[in-house]
Amino acid sequence: MKKIFLTIGLITITMLQTTIAQRIKGSDTVLPLAQKESESYMKARPGTKVTVTGGGSGVGIAALINGTTDIAMASRNMKFDEKAKIQQAGKVQVEKIIAYDALAVVVHPSNKVSQLTRKQLEDIFTGKITNWKQVGGADMSIVVYSRETSSGTYEFFKEHVMLNKNYKNSVLSMPATGAIIQSVSQTKGAIGYVGMAYLNKEVKALKVSYDGKTYIAPSFENAKNKTYPVVRPLFFYYEKKSAAKVTPFIDYVLSPAGQKIVAEVGYIPVK
Repeated sequence: MKKIFLTIGLITITMLQTTIAQRIKGSDTVLPLAQKESESYMKARPGTKVTVTGGGSGVGIAALINGTTDIAMASRNMKFDEKAKIQQAGKVQVEKIIAYDALAVVVHPSNKVSQLTRKQLEDIFTGKITNWKQVGGADMSIVVYSRETSSGTYEFFKEHVMLNKNYKNSVLSMPATGAIIQSVSQTKGAIGYVGMAYLNKEVKALKVSYDGKTYIAPSFENAKNKTYPVVRPLFFYYEKKSAAKVTPFIDYVLSPAGQKIVAEVGYIPVK
């Protein structure tokens, strides 16, 4: 009887050892891509388990620092203070670019405005422009939606579109990209920004100009050929000592099959 229990115990341990579990957490922009990649990866490799949750780039990186995730998803570079915290914890982080994203500015479909300059966007999000008639639209107050401060998209937009100016005090912060899409689709005077993969018929994406002359729409082709001005890399961060555990999944994402999924989701492949 003891031998039977021992045998069952050994079989159970062996089964647990063959199940490779990985935790991925962070950017809501990367979230739909990581979910599709993990589904395909697990289907191709029985015995593997990948769990993916959002929360924002800052949340994912914080989880990597405290050891509660194996991979942090981010739509921005890791900050200096985050790198310092990782070093203080005696860890070494590794950065991998897995895709590129065009950050789209969206309004309600009924809005007559179809294009804005970078400076106009800066003035809208800082509060200098408060009515759509100031940029050629209807006499209607502008309702500004933004991601919350833990979001990499929030940081990227502030740095590259607003040139590090502060958001207006009355900006409405949303906990997830999907919430911005929903809010903008239901508010006629609204404006917000989302990753290109989130675009749908419920909102209208604006053309953007950085030189005040050429206005470019956020599309796959325009992002790929770099004519659209608001393109950013999407990252996976992991701890160097965890390389053996996480590299098979990251290699899959960067493989032809994984990069095909990148394009299917709506982002731009690395290769």
